[in-house]
Amino acid sequence: MANPSALSGAAPLNEHGIRNVEVVHWNLGAAQLLEKAVQRGEGILSSGGALVVETGQFTGRSPKDKYVVREAGTESSVDWGAVNQPMEESAFDGVLSRLVDSWDGSELFVHDCFGGADPRYTLPIRVIAQYAWHSLFARQLFIRPDPVDSGEHVPQFTVFFAPSFKTDPDQDGTKSQTCIAINFKKRTAIIAGTGYAGELKKSIFTVLNYLLPARGVMPMHCSANAGEDGRVALFFGLSGTGKTTLSADPARRLIGDDEHGWSDSGVFNFEGGCYAKCIRLSREKEPQIWNAIRFGTVLENVVIDPDLRELDFDSQKLTENTRAAYPIEYIDNAMIPGVGGHPTHMLFLTADAFGVLPPISRLTPEQAMYHFLSGYTAKLAGTERGIGSEPQATFSACFGAPFLPRPPLEYARMLGEKMRKHEVKCFLVNTGWVGGSFGVGERMNLKYTRAMVNAAVAGELDHVAAKPHPIFHVAVPTSCPGVPSGILDARGQWKDPHAYDRQAHTLDGLFRKNFEKFGDAAQEILGAVHAAR
Repeated sequence: MANPSALSGAAPLNEHGIRNVEVVHWNLGAAQLLEKAVQRGEGILSSGGALVVETGQFTGRSPKDKYVVREAGTESSVDWGAVNQPMEESAFDGVLSRLVDSWDGSELFVHDCFGGADPRYTLPIRVIAQYAWHSLFARQLFIRPDPVDSGEHVPQFTVFFAPSFKTDPDQDGTKSQTCIAINFKKRTAIIAGTGYAGELKKSIFTVLNYLLPARGVMPMHCSANAGEDGRVALFFGLSGTGKTTLSADPARRLIGDDEHGWSDSGVFNFEGGCYAKCIRLSREKEPQIWNAIRFGTVLENVVIDPDLRELDFDSQKLTENTRAAYPIEYIDNAMIPGVGGHPTHMLFLTADAFGVLPPISRLTPEQAMYHFLSGYTAKLAGTERGIGSEPQATFSACFGAPFLPRPPLEYARMLGEKMRKHEVKCFLVNTGWVGGSFGVGERMNLKYTRAMVNAAVAGELDHVAAKPHPIFHVAVPTSCPGVPSGILDARGQWKDPHAYDRQAHTLDGLFRKNFEKFGDAAQEILGAVHAAR
């Protein structure tokens, strides 16, 4: 980039209203940012060269503190509610003005980067950060400009990241001193009162989720990979369902691990890096992530020995949500740039702790829209406060409800249209329990799950004989390479078939109850699903 790496004063940032800071560091490299972060006491280096930081009070996202500015352009297009809480323009302007004033005489770090690997849809981003490590995070997670490109970067969205600035609930109308707010009219986002870097990643994801559907691109919270023949597969699933594990296949190339767009040309990664959960990480189970933790990687809230600088991935002393942020090229078989063709297969992963969903089943386009809107998995008894002796069903629309500015039905309809147009096959995969619910049954054998996933993405289950499930009415394959036929029969694995039927009807009822929130607009989908029954 043509911008110098460090500039006295704030002249380059006048357009953003920043005029009184002491020094602005512009587009520093990873080594420089690591050096700055250590010098400033923001983190320490591990023995392998990764930067280890603590995010303070917040070790995860703060969804109750997220807002979208309500104005003429967003009034009728945003799905207002608990996910997209409205903020007045004047309140946003007041917060931003005071935030900028709080930076008077300080040192700032600016990074220019992009969201979206397809150049036709890429979003130029500018991140203005209070901390050097947040600038490094932006550099590693988003798409980096070509270093030989001397053209000026014209941001189409700017993020102000100010962990030490606190909002005033009485003055600003916020619920706390933390605020994550997006103003689509001014193409500006604010992250204040939290140091958790995941807010930066998901703020840009939210922005793309709003902007791209108007251009015919479907944004997706999924991982994606491609075989040597170029056939692309998508993996949707909530936390704990195996999305990262099952998409990380050494025999296939990783397009991206979390966020993608689906255009008229195919699939493309939104990011240039990965943000992997690393609690209990081991070289044996997840070698790709293990090998990516090296110089330039940012580790959030991972416990480290201050003397030996050795990492303790098993410790949850600070949080269960420990994270590693690194460029995607740290993964050996990554596809760069992250652009692939149209998917041939989609897999919806769910860890069904009720133990009743089939290990794998084929979905019609209407059933795919139904399960996509449902976004189901289950939390386990005893794993979180407030969860009793029975599993708790969790539904997150489109497998990413917290990041959807538009109504979920818009995304589901795009999915259905693209599935039909490109004849994409969709499978529902239960990575959870079989033979009984959690506490009685057993977790699905990963070896068999991998065999089913491999057969599905290879097209080996597209036309195999299948039986309709008596309650969920999905098509259950009667055979799969590398999997005993008895494993495919969820009901047959229960000792008491009648107990299975009762549990399955219970889960089906939870699905139906959840679907009621989509109202009359979803009846066309529900009607088609019921017709199949």
